[in-house]
Amino acid sequence: MTDKDHKCTCDEQPLVPTIVEVIDIIDRTPDIKSFFVRNADGSGLPFQVAPGQCSMVSLLPVGESMISCTWQEGQEYQEYAIKRVGLMTDELHRIEVGQKIGLRGPYGNGFPVDECKGKDMVFIAGGIGLAPLRSFIKYCFKNREDFGKITILYGSRSQADLCFKEELFDLWPKEPNTEVFVTIDNAEPEWDGHVGFVPAYLEELNPSSNNAVAVVCGPPIMIKFVLQSLEKMGYSDDQVITTLEMRMKCGIGKCGRCNIGNEFICLDGPVYYLRQLRDLPAEW
Repeated sequence: MTDKDHKCTCDEQPLVPTIVEVIDIIDRTPDIKSFFVRNADGSGLPFQVAPGQCSMVSLLPVGESMISCTWQEGQEYQEYAIKRVGLMTDELHRIEVGQKIGLRGPYGNGFPVDECKGKDMVFIAGGIGLAPLRSFIKYCFKNREDFGKITILYGSRSQADLCFKEELFDLWPKEPNTEVFVTIDNAEPEWDGHVGFVPAYLEELNPSSNNAVAVVCGPPIMIKFVLQSLEKMGYSDDQVITTLEMRMKCGIGKCGRCNIGNEFICLDGPVYYLRQLRDLPAEW
């Protein structure tokens, strides 16, 4: 371990959740739901979340899971898009509007939004990986004058698995100087869009690396090949950002589950430039 000043960004009782109320639930795909929450007393939000930061969502007596905040709308609500993948998320998918759950955070460093200003943005996502990128994408649109051209490439296994369809097909393509590309893994009778995997489609589109930053999030195997594609396309390690949030557990650097080399992903990450990852052990 180094002499880094590892500090949690939450309050003095970092393991004690705030009770929030689920005020709305939207089905995004057959196994992804968006949960909208605010303080149970209606007083706003327990904390502010920057694009890319995470929160620990808890449901007694089941457990807790680290989830990226998909979007925060002022003091009105925070949104968490959660994929059903195990016991905790199975139970979350069973709750209804009005349910009280626990929330603690925020955790992680978030996306380097200030460092990206003035750049063209290339967002590359697969599956539920669009959820954390969505917070950065919406931030860019909300501050449109601060960013150049925005390119969004998103892929999923099937048409049914595409998340945030309204934004992908109706809203984001209408934003100025913005292109949105969507692909699915295999052809389907009612799908007339692109078919193929994200890395190959990325190389086909070949968005310019000149004054651009690429932000990548998705399944680890997708990230692996997307990083290789970006290197082939001329993107330097200083132009590529990705996340390691799947390794996060406690959020405060105590359990050690997210430790890689001298990094604690929950404190030093989960967002990294590729140049930073080059200095870590290959286990990431």
